[in-house]
Amino acid sequence: YVFGRYERLWHWTMAVSGVALIVTGLEVHGTGNWSVMSLSTAVAIHNVFAVILIVNAFLALFFHLATAAIRNFIPHPTGFLASALEHMTYQARGIFYGESHPRNAGGQKLNPLQQITYLALLNVLFPLQIVTGALIWAVGKWPAVASAIGGLHHVAPIHNAGAWMFLTFFVLHVYLVSTGRTPT
Repeated sequence: YVFGRYERLWHWTMAVSGVALIVTGLEVHGTGNWSVMSLSTAVAIHNVFAVILIVNAFLALFFHLATAAIRNFIPHPTGFLASALEHMTYQARGIFYGESHPRNAGGQKLNPLQQITYLALLNVLFPLQIVTGALIWAVGKWPAVASAIGGLHHVAPIHNAGAWMFLTFFVLHVYLVSTGRTPT
């Protein structure tokens, strides 16, 4: 395995939590044309999986810092642009013509495109979703928060846009994972 047992457990916990958050989020914001569960059930499940995802993320941060595995996420500036372009060319064209997969930098588990994607997810999109989600949750518990932030109409669209970005990541992630020599 390229990734250790804990990294795989972390990954699948994040994946299951992310899918649950997307499904329950769609249920919360559904137009009423379809419904799998009640609104209160969807909100409760959404909140539980949000907590699971946040706890899992902080445990992963501790793990990556304690084991120095965080280095896998940090691109090396030397040759980074050339390597990123090589991987982009392969994903856009070479994969369809049977070209060889570009190699990662020595000792790196992730290619440059993965490094940039995960840096953006973990340092921008993930914190954005936590903050906006916490604000939305706080409005439900303490209505005065709504007036302090100018109402949910400022926060909810940002949270929803972030959710669509995560869904886009999931779809692309599954597609790119399935482009290997074998499905496994």
